[in-house]
Amino acid sequence: MKVNRLLLVGAFVAAFGFTSCQQDEEITTQDTISESALSRISELGFYNKNVEKVEGGYVVEGDIFLSESDLTAAHNTQALRVGESEQYRTTNLVNASGGRTITLSLDSKLPSTYGASLDAAIARYNALNLTIKMARVSSGGDINITAAPRNAQYLASAGFPSGGNPYGSVKVATRYIGSDPNLGWFTTILAHEIGHCIGFRHTDYMDRSYSCGGGYANEGASNVGAIHIPGTPTGPDATSWMLACIGNGQNRPFNNNDKTALTYLY
Repeated sequence: MKVNRLLLVGAFVAAFGFTSCQQDEEITTQDTISESALSRISELGFYNKNVEKVEGGYVVEGDIFLSESDLTAAHNTQALRVGESEQYRTTNLVNASGGRTITLSLDSKLPSTYGASLDAAIARYNALNLTIKMARVSSGGDINITAAPRNAQYLASAGFPSGGNPYGSVKVATRYIGSDPNLGWFTTILAHEIGHCIGFRHTDYMDRSYSCGGGYANEGASNVGAIHIPGTPTGPDATSWMLACIGNGQNRPFNNNDKTALTYLY
C-alpha cells in the first residue's frame, strides 16, 4: 500500500490531486537550515531529518509546526519515557476544566466540498462526550482550516496547544488533497491534525517507519512532551488515528485505544 506522510512537516507526503493554493511561500531545502536549528529541534525531542522550513518556523515529523520562538524559548528538561506504539500527549493541553467548546472554521478559499469531512471529524470527537465539545462556525474559529502554501510538501500540518488554548490552524495542501477527496480519508487527516491541536503526538513516534515505511526513525522522547497516556497499549496499534502516516484512501475512525486516550485527557 502506498503511504502518504501526513505532514511533510508533522507529515511528509507523496499524494495525488493537484489543485493550486492561493498562497505563495518560498520553501527552502534542509541543507539551508542551520545546524543549530537542527540541533535544537533534536534537543526538543523531535526527529530532525527531512525538516521543512516554512514561514515563521519549521515543519517536523511530517506535520508538526514549530515556530522560531519554540526553538529559542526555555523548556522543561524533565526526562520523559520512550515508548513503542502507545498513545502520547504533549506537556501542553487545552484547558477544558468545567467543559469547553472549541470552534472550527473552514477558510472560504478552500473547496466547499471539504466541509463534509470537517463536519465528520467534528462528529467523531463529539460522539465521545468529552469535556471538550467541538462546533463548526462560519469564520474565525479557534482552529481555522486553511490552505497550505502552494509548494508545501505535506498533506496537512498543525501545531500543539499553548496557554491552555488549542493550536489555531490546520493547513491543508489542496494540490495533494484534491477538490473532492475521499470522505473517510480526509476526515481522518483532519481529525489527526485536530489531535495535534489539542495536544496529541504520533502514536508511533518511537519508530515512524511503522506507519510510514522505510528505515527506523525515532521522533524522540522529547522534553516538550511524549508522555504515555495510561491505559493505552504497549504493542503496535495498526489502526490508531494518530499514526504518523496514512495510506491513500485509508479511513481510521477512533479505535478503542484512541477512545481511551481521548477520554483520559478530556
